[in-house]
Parts: sequence; C-alpha cells; structure tokens
Amino acid sequence: MGQSEFAAMSVVRDLIIQADDQLRYPTGGELRSIVEFLSGGNARLSVVRVLTDNEKKIVDEAARQLFSRKPEYVAPGGNAFGQKQRAQCLRDFSWYLRLVTYGVLAGSTERIQEIGLIGAREMYNSLGVPMPGMVEAIRCLKEASVALVNGEQAALVNPYFDFLIQGMQTST
Repeated sequence: MGQSEFAAMSVVRDLIIQADDQLRYPTGGELRSIVEFLSGGNARLSVVRVLTDNEKKIVDEAARQLFSRKPEYVAPGGNAFGQKQRAQCLRDFSWYLRLVTYGVLAGSTERIQEIGLIGAREMYNSLGVPMPGMVEAIRCLKEASVALVNGEQAALVNPYFDFLIQGMQTST
C-alpha cells in the first residue's frame, strides 16, 4: 500500500469509526471532507517529496541558522558542543522533519501529537535540553523547509510546523 493510500485509508477509517460510534451514517459534510482530502492528495505528496528529497539540505540549513542565532549551543558546555551532541541534534532535526511529512501526508496532527509531543518535555528535560532551544530549532527547520517550496505548498506544511512549535512552547 502506497503512502497516499495509507493516508486516505486513515481518513476514511477515522470517519467510519466516528460515525459507527455514534450509530449513524456519515454526514454529507463528512463525505465532502473526504472528497476534499482526496483531491488535495497530489499537492500533499508534492510537498512530502520536496521535504524528503531535501532532508539533508533542510537539516543542515536549520542547524546553520540555529547555531548562528544561538552560538552558545555549540560553545563548550552547550547542548550541541562536540561531535556526538551535534550529531544527536541533527538526528532530532531529521526526526521532526519526518514527523511533519507524516502530518502533511495524513492531513492530520495526530501522529505528531502522539510521537513528537507527548513525552517530549520529559525526554528533553531528562537530557538537559532546554525546550526553548527545541522551539527555536523547529522554527529554523520550518524556515529551511519553507524556503524550498512554493506558496501553496508552504500553506500545506506551515500548520504542522506551527503545531509542533505551539506544542513545545506549552511544554516549557
């Protein structure tokens, strides 16, 4: 099953589960929302392709932006000082970029919430990583990503970065 088929299946599945839980047929509005979701599939896939094909470029640019804004992160004693810590930061950047692509593909923030935000505060706090730094990192990731897409594509991807940023801000 392809990625677009999976996303469509989850939207249809969720609608069916909701209607069944309420012992009713899907409403006309729900059916229209499926049609709208399916008609935007090519646009979502296009955004996902750009982000996926340019992952290294996006991550490198986001890191460059973050560390130029916050040089203390790569200075001795900083959270990204040294090869190992910097590599871990870049790994997290890639992970969050991947989560955003899941959101765009599915047209939902559910996976971002489940995978990317629940427990983020505890994990980063236990590692001594300040959440404001992660918020700034996601902002840089967003800027580097949006620089590679057109305006219509940016409108598709921005809400998922904004959801991450907002969720991390409330975690501080």
